[in-house]
Amino acid sequence: MSTILFESGVFGPVHSRRLGLSLGINLLPADRKVCSFDCLYCECGFTKHGLSTGSSLPTRKDVRDKLKRVLSDMQSRSERPDVITFAGNGEPTLHPDFRGIVDDVVELRDVFAPLARIAVLSNATMLKRNDVVEALCKVDEAILKIDSGLEKTVAMLDRPQGNYVLSDVVERIGALRERFGQRLVVQTMFTEWTDAEGRVHNNTSEEDVRPWIDILCYIRPPRVMIYTIDRETPLSNMKKISSEVLEAIGERVRSAVGCLVEVAG
Repeated sequence: MSTILFESGVFGPVHSRRLGLSLGINLLPADRKVCSFDCLYCECGFTKHGLSTGSSLPTRKDVRDKLKRVLSDMQSRSERPDVITFAGNGEPTLHPDFRGIVDDVVELRDVFAPLARIAVLSNATMLKRNDVVEALCKVDEAILKIDSGLEKTVAMLDRPQGNYVLSDVVERIGALRERFGQRLVVQTMFTEWTDAEGRVHNNTSEEDVRPWIDILCYIRPPRVMIYTIDRETPLSNMKKISSEVLEAIGERVRSAVGCLVEVAG
């Protein structure tokens, strides 16, 4: 198993299947993953230390100074990112200065790369914090993860840390639908895996997909991203889902929800 950890502050740009040329913002330590999920498929590996940051987090000034330098250098080369993405080594909204850093990124984007979008990849566990909600209302794409309509599948696949209730998270997203507006995106990873007892699981079964679509009908997101694994995963026996299956699920979402669906096989 190989894992990918990103330097703190700003990294890339990298080419993303879903986002284009992406300049990354990592608000977490460079030497470990810090996340409220422990997903079986995460390219950063397993969440060995939970929410413990270990080494210090990058400061707001660190991020601002480095982003300004990188965007200025890119501008001098007539190079523009398609998107500036909060991602990195875990859940970006865990950073206590998340809102202030978002303000700085918006300001610098407007100066150096006004056509670039700002996106946040999040598992939605921190939507209980008002400052996180306020920050997400300032970006172009709040990309929130819901990998199944079943609590038991989320528990197996995403392995939330601490108290996590899927219905509560869904309720919170639904309540914020109007505030988020067109910036709300739901992202779902579809995959198959075998547990330690040799039992095969996947989240493409009717048992999983039907309640997941019900959740989408409740939330009414303008966009849904569905995809499958594309890199080596911490759990070695995970499998890709075929493009045909993903497209079929996508068609069901388009029909039921009437939203834009992006499929990355």
